[in-house]
Amino acid sequence: MLTRIVYKETPVCRRYFSTISRRFQEALSSEDKEAAKKYYGDDVNYGELSKAQKAFLDRVIRVDQAGELGANYIYMGQYMVLASKYPHLRPVLKHMWEQEIHHHDTFNKLQTERRVRPSLLTPLWKIGAIGMGAGTALISKEAAMACTVAVETVIGGHYNEQLRVLMNQYNVPVYDKSTGEQLSGDEINTDIEISPEISSLKDTISEFRDEELEHLDTAIQHDAKKAVPYMLLTEGIKMVCRGAIWTAERV
Repeated sequence: MLTRIVYKETPVCRRYFSTISRRFQEALSSEDKEAAKKYYGDDVNYGELSKAQKAFLDRVIRVDQAGELGANYIYMGQYMVLASKYPHLRPVLKHMWEQEIHHHDTFNKLQTERRVRPSLLTPLWKIGAIGMGAGTALISKEAAMACTVAVETVIGGHYNEQLRVLMNQYNVPVYDKSTGEQLSGDEINTDIEISPEISSLKDTISEFRDEELEHLDTAIQHDAKKAVPYMLLTEGIKMVCRGAIWTAERV
């Protein structure tokens, strides 16, 4: 036979649990209490990034600024050719282009704030990107969408690689702001394990990555795979994009 126990709150129950809680707190030594403390953003300072970490961040901002510049000009070229010829595509192209402009402006700002030099081949990226966008659009709207699939596949993968590095290799020391003592992982709230600068960059890259993949899905929905020859076109553009990324990181 099963017996159901029903808890009913009464003054006696409240006093009982209050007494248990108080005795538990009293049982904690001062050392235990200190160990149980969690630190938050206003309580800590962060250690310096290493030279390698700083160099990687500069490369991230340089190549992402160049990549978003290229995407901006690709969509510009597509819009110039397709907007009047295919009015139903105008809002789709405009939406994607406006997002790329926002991405480009964001990395322009980061580049200025961190004093990262732009890629020396910036004029080439502009010419090549607008040529790629307009050229594929002149072939067909399907070819333009296939171009979008190829470009966004490479950019999405590149952003994922950057996020992996930022998550796994940027755990800088965290210090108590008042005492200067380095804190252990148990004392740090998970939200502040990395500095606000790195956290903000991760959030930006993650957001832009998701929007790039949204563009990829949009292109597939608008007949990208009907482009002829689809595989030759997309693989060729992917190769160009990977080469541009490699070069923009270094030159």
